[in-house]
Amino acid sequence: MTTNENDTPAPAGRPLAGRIALVAGATRGAGRAIAVQLGAAGATVYATGRTTREHTSELGRPTETIEETAELVTAAGGEGIAVPTDHLEPGQVRSLVERIDRDHGRLDILVNDVWGGNPLLDFDTRMWDVDLDRGLRMIDLGVRTHIITSSIALPLLVRNPGGLVVEVTDGTAETNRGLRENFYYDLAKNAPLRMAFTLGEELKGVGATAVAVTPGFLRSEEMLDHFGLTEENWRDGIDKQRHWALSESPVYLGRGVAALAADPDRARWNGLSLDSGRLAREYGVTDADGSRPDVWGYLLAERAGGSPSVEDHR
Repeated sequence: MTTNENDTPAPAGRPLAGRIALVAGATRGAGRAIAVQLGAAGATVYATGRTTREHTSELGRPTETIEETAELVTAAGGEGIAVPTDHLEPGQVRSLVERIDRDHGRLDILVNDVWGGNPLLDFDTRMWDVDLDRGLRMIDLGVRTHIITSSIALPLLVRNPGGLVVEVTDGTAETNRGLRENFYYDLAKNAPLRMAFTLGEELKGVGATAVAVTPGFLRSEEMLDHFGLTEENWRDGIDKQRHWALSESPVYLGRGVAALAADPDRARWNGLSLDSGRLAREYGVTDADGSRPDVWGYLLAERAGGSPSVEDHR
């Protein structure tokens, strides 16, 4: 039975009622969807990022703000709280965690989703041909932010047993990325896998769990814009990209993470990496359109020399 922070049964349909979550990097995409779905399950969610209605970060877009994410969390049934935070600045992260401690005295779920490095990605470029500053900025955004946030937030999270850390990345340990777009990108996306593994070893002694999660072919706002599509007509892009039929909306991973967070037996995943398709199979969730795409399963089957069917993986 799912219980809230006072060990009383959580309301039906709100298994995370009473739980306090921090989604670092909740401005858009997977981070926003995870925040909203945690809210739909009843959680109070602190949504952080650098793009607000008053300020757009150098990598942000004014149409996507943390205030809007917080409003979506509240509309979904939780309580959304927007806190502008640069997760490369330890002082700002400390102020954020101190606020959560003052307000609630606990932190149950930490989602490390800070990224924003896609505009810095140089495809098919050798490591020594990549501008060093651009490469190191990707490491800052995708690795240092996660380390800083975990270092400062974990003392609050481990105060009570049952805490969960979710490292959001691109690819699982099983798939081992396999794409190798860029030296720095590869490092930035493999580091969270090791973070989840190592933190899992350290957290299990205090009754907490760490996992890494990845979407498949994420149909984010940024990706839709790249293809000149919207969520309403996204299928028009299938003829242009053969894997586009296996793409998924951010809702898919969000639902999977919320189900994982509500699972009283989630410690069985400690230290592991899970993709959205596996989360869907394990917890019976679907994407917003009722489908269950599994692009990683498709790619693994293809890599093994098979001829997988798109229809069998959607």
